[in-house]
Amino acid sequence: MARALELAARGLRTTTPNPRVGCVIVRDGAVVGEGWHAKAGEPHAEPLAIAAAGDRAAGSTLYVTLEPCAHHGRTPPCVEALLAAKPARVIAAMQDPNPKTAGQGFEQLRAAGIRVDSGLMEAEARELNIGFVSRMVRERPWVRMKVAASLDGRTALADGQSQWITGAEARRDGHAWRARACAVLTGIGTVKDDDPQLSVREVETTRQPLRVVVDSRLQTPLTAKVLGPGTIIAAGGADVPRMVALRAKGAEVVVLPNHEGKVELPALLQELARRGCNEVHVEAGHKLNGSLLDEGLVDELLIYMAPCILGDTAQGMFHLPPLKTLAQRRAVQITDVSRVGDDLRLLARINPERVS
Repeated sequence: MARALELAARGLRTTTPNPRVGCVIVRDGAVVGEGWHAKAGEPHAEPLAIAAAGDRAAGSTLYVTLEPCAHHGRTPPCVEALLAAKPARVIAAMQDPNPKTAGQGFEQLRAAGIRVDSGLMEAEARELNIGFVSRMVRERPWVRMKVAASLDGRTALADGQSQWITGAEARRDGHAWRARACAVLTGIGTVKDDDPQLSVREVETTRQPLRVVVDSRLQTPLTAKVLGPGTIIAAGGADVPRMVALRAKGAEVVVLPNHEGKVELPALLQELARRGCNEVHVEAGHKLNGSLLDEGLVDELLIYMAPCILGDTAQGMFHLPPLKTLAQRRAVQITDVSRVGDDLRLLARINPERVS
């Protein structure tokens, strides 16, 4: 199963909106077939492993990181390939959270006399597909917020200058996290201050994530680098002339107003889930960061801390309502601390409870 998970991870940047899945077939103590899902529309892990195993798949043990799908999508159900191959046993890391399968794959295999077991290395498999699980179970993506800050937690000078607080290695690592995401989200403040591209450039990838800008009043400059096909501008109102101008630059404008005329952030995440986004990578300023955090929409923090100090007048990580007591503080669970070049990288879960 560890090998199957290793294979599944090869699709880390490419399988969206599908889950990352790996498969290993063993017979008489030897691996006879392997496969992993690379891209939506292409063969899934199980049929590829079965094809590699050929006749040796019959009577084998098949290890797979996710329950074989039982529904038709862009490709036929994987269960059909397994039933034809006739393995003696199927060991899955976890059940598919997709309601279209959700145990039906296991049922069909057992009905055909194939032994089925589930739960081996389930935590690792769930972590690999945390965004897919989130979209299936909560109907919203897994939201990972990246913040580059000084040692005293400052992300930009008072005038918005922030390029660059962290070093080149940390920026390259940040692009690797962008590459695995389905969408990169920012706010109009960051667009005005930094004019970012929001694309993956520092690491190799065959797919660029969607670019999403939260821009309540449609103030995105028509010269902004972020504009073009694959960009969504989320607005709080329908300013038709501005919408027409932005669309002429290749962007899509989606109007999702809340009661204050700003963007309804939960509705935006639901819209991204509807479009098949499993993981959303946030790179925004302290205002949008604070709004997302305050509304309980952030699942994970990816924080790079540089060995420098900017002082109290610089902008912080999150613009939040003041707390009256320490009991109101937001608890996080730090899951990893690593050195990236001269900077520290912290991973922390906002809601430590596992998505299930």
